[in-house]
Amino acid sequence: MNNIPSEGLTFEQSLAELEQIVRDLEDAQLGLDEALGRYEQGVGLIKRCQAQLQQAEQRILLLTGLDETGQPVLQAFKHEATASPRAASPRLKKPPTDDSMF
Repeated sequence: MNNIPSEGLTFEQSLAELEQIVRDLEDAQLGLDEALGRYEQGVGLIKRCQAQLQQAEQRILLLTGLDETGQPVLQAFKHEATASPRAASPRLKKPPTDDSMF
């Protein structure tokens, strides 16, 4: 097991540790007491991950806002260039196409 306390783990580290616990339990090489201990650690990690996901969801709701009924405001992602068109270098302008070639 990892020597890092579960409070210091990132979400991704918690998931990796949880996957290791599942592998250990499925391997059936642990004694009953050790298996119960690992199972208990896994339950703690699951609760921690759920809490982290809930916190992330709350942050997202704060960023996106709520409508008048209390439902989250959903907006489609708009992929837009960050640079203005006139900021582009004149050398990079597309040459005119000659449609007569095709």
